[in-house]
Amino acid sequence: MARRSVLFSPGDQPDLVRKAPESGADAVVFDLEDAVVSDRKPVARESIHEVLTDPEFDPDCSVWVRVNPPGTVADADVATALADPAPVDAVMVPKAADAAGVERVVDLLDEHGVDAPVVALIESAAGVLHAEGIAAADRVDAVAIGAEDLAADIGATRTAEGIEVLHAREQVVLAAAAAGVDALDTIHVDVDDADGLESAAEFTVQLGFDGKMAIHPAQVPIINDAFTPSEERIDWAERVLAASVEADAEGRGVFRVDDEMIDAPLIAQAEQILDRARAAGKR
Repeated sequence: MARRSVLFSPGDQPDLVRKAPESGADAVVFDLEDAVVSDRKPVARESIHEVLTDPEFDPDCSVWVRVNPPGTVADADVATALADPAPVDAVMVPKAADAAGVERVVDLLDEHGVDAPVVALIESAAGVLHAEGIAAADRVDAVAIGAEDLAADIGATRTAEGIEVLHAREQVVLAAAAAGVDALDTIHVDVDDADGLESAAEFTVQLGFDGKMAIHPAQVPIINDAFTPSEERIDWAERVLAASVEADAEGRGVFRVDDEMIDAPLIAQAEQILDRARAAGKR
């Protein structure tokens, strides 16, 4: 399942919610948390439930719902927005500080018959320090980092370079890799800064993330492009894997492709490139 781009849409604006899948995002998140003020949350829950259960709503992407943090109004979110239960591909849990908090939401989902995986959003110092346990928690199949809330929590000043949250981002990638789940990078807050987003998304790929979150439909194609391997990289990966079959048959652990000596780590990299290409529909 491709998760190159994950677009948030405010749950109390049903017109935007219905249009979100047209953005080309791999996943859209109907938001009940930060994008909705407190007195609008009941309306948002009803709106999301109505959209999810509408037979004419047939999105060609994954649909997630972000509930409120554990210990707040997450129970009301699940009971109303996901009632019956409503079809949803994942539930995002914000402010994930430890595995126990995430598992409290999983228990709520079970109580209401919602059989959906969980995406845990790490946005605090505690969450970063407990990232390994969060990524390995029951039903979690992706972890994400929210750099804006994290910076506020630790008293850091956000910069364009993002050095102040680099360690935390790498920690989330490591935790995800150890648990065998996806890692999603933070949003780019300046929706008019296409060049900055392009650079940030390319760096996100280099760090090892599987995708990046977005707050505006215009950001989606830029993120998708960054996470879609180029034809040149796909061609290299295919040649590496073809050569590895021949090398295996000859009992060679190391072989040459072009001017490059190839061994197990580069074979794994080639496999990852082709996995991403297939997920993006390029192979």
